Amino acid sequence: MMVPAALLLLGGLTALLAPRLLARADWPDREPVVALWVWQCVVMAVLVCCVLSMALSAAAAWTAVRGHLFAPAPHSVVDAYALGTGAQWAATTAVALACGGAWTAAMLVREIAGARVRRRHRRAELRLRAPLLPGERADSERLVVLEGERPDAWWLPGAPPQLVITTAALRRLKGKQLDAVLAHEQGHARARHDWLLHSSAALANGFPQVPVFAAFRDEMHRLVELAADDMASRRHGRLTTALALVELNEDRGVFGPCPTPQAHLPQRVDRLLTPPDRLPPAHRLRLTATAALVPVLPVLVALTPGLRALG
Repeated sequence: MMVPAALLLLGGLTALLAPRLLARADWPDREPVVALWVWQCVVMAVLVCCVLSMALSAAAAWTAVRGHLFAPAPHSVVDAYALGTGAQWAATTAVALACGGAWTAAMLVREIAGARVRRRHRRAELRLRAPLLPGERADSERLVVLEGERPDAWWLPGAPPQLVITTAALRRLKGKQLDAVLAHEQGHARARHDWLLHSSAALANGFPQVPVFAAFRDEMHRLVELAADDMASRRHGRLTTALALVELNEDRGVFGPCPTPQAHLPQRVDRLLTPPDRLPPAHRLRLTATAALVPVLPVLVALTPGLRALG
């Protein structure tokens, strides 16, 4: 029973230390795409720790599970895990982790189902306000222009994703500012940021007492916007993208002294106007490779006794 406990300890330490280290680092704002990858690897490592601990605890508690899990392994490998000790605690741990896994799956299904319902309603509303033109296919990727007095632009995920912009935004955006806004929204669609937002929301809503999942959700909302800003600025310039953000949002009070739900917009504009230096390619590669090893670590912990027995 030492290995399941070690895996739970490793998962707890990862959930506790990784968000603090990332919060203190200055490079996530400089490299939001790399930061998105690192956060996904951290959360995946925590989940892998729980899954492996559940499997080994179930093997220690029930002989049938042990027979299936270690069917091709020699007896020396099974003996190395000492699965016969602490069967009562093993059963409790396995059931608790299994319930947590089932709850996670239920929250993810609920989040995706709710998003699909909202998306269907919004697409139905779009079809009423902007019907298809003669000869236009419903499954074609198109830019939808809606009559509206408020400047706004957004994207609807799906197959295919749709870009929506209001007539007020078309009147206000000048020159390449419109192209920058559309490139920003296309960046969201091409990177499938909706999946990151749904998965992070499911974990945070399912386990509100777990800080790493709440931090994961908040950082996903922030980093996907920074990543889309970078995609737009690389094509149309940072000044153009910053001015487009200001034009779209200046009437919403987000640049005033009072906090708003979109209080991150001033920081995004400042970041575009005073861009931080990007990390060197070698540094980005090291961060990416190191993050990829984080979910592998619990697998190595789980395999260590068996590998030692075989060696």
